[in-house]
Amino acid sequence: MKNRLEKIREKISIEKRVTVSDLSKLYKVTEETIRRDLDKLEAEGFLTRSFGGAVLNNSSQKENVQFYKRASINREEKKKIAVLAYDILSTKRAIATDASTTVMEAAKLMKDHEMIILSASTEIFTQLSDTNGRIISTGGTFNYKTLSLQGSVAKNTVKRYHVDLALISCKGINLELGVTDTSENEAEVKKCMIEQAKEVALLADHTKFGRTAFAHLADLEDLTYLITDRKPEDDWIEVCRQKGIKLIY
Repeated sequence: MKNRLEKIREKISIEKRVTVSDLSKLYKVTEETIRRDLDKLEAEGFLTRSFGGAVLNNSSQKENVQFYKRASINREEKKKIAVLAYDILSTKRAIATDASTTVMEAAKLMKDHEMIILSASTEIFTQLSDTNGRIISTGGTFNYKTLSLQGSVAKNTVKRYHVDLALISCKGINLELGVTDTSENEAEVKKCMIEQAKEVALLADHTKFGRTAFAHLADLEDLTYLITDRKPEDDWIEVCRQKGIKLIY
């Protein structure tokens, strides 16, 4: 069941629209089974049911989508990215993290390490309640949907510290326009983290490539690492080579 749901998630992420009949034939199950699968994904906020099928729920790319809904989207991809990021993170003494669900998957792997984590997330206190390290909150205005801290207080706190690595995610990464996000408020805090970091690691699953969101976050030249769940297209590989970005997949 779970394996089929993940495959349906991936298919809709790429194609944006699917039909019950096509999915039934593809996965060799009844149309009623597919309808139940789509009902589950709709309940997660991933898609919207339509007559005879479903369409990708664009709200997953909008600002202020509830944290736990976003966490359920492309969950296996996020876990894979987190594992790929582990070797980099485990060598750092101090990191800054945004409040994204992808970054949270990576942060959870750090609870046994004695590192300093400067974070704009409130969820991190739940996930790392038993950490061996030290968590510093940015403070700021609390966004209850994204479980993030924003505003001038958060930015000023970040500017007080210097970290080895800024660990961030995004809503879109584009060859021409760079890294973008839906929330300008969150993007401003992330920019401060980038400025205060020796290195920058962008965690982005394959669905983010080629997309563009509202707020500019960073240029590709700002990135030290680009970590994703699958091999990107050749033009991305070449651009990373030209710009000195370490591509990990």
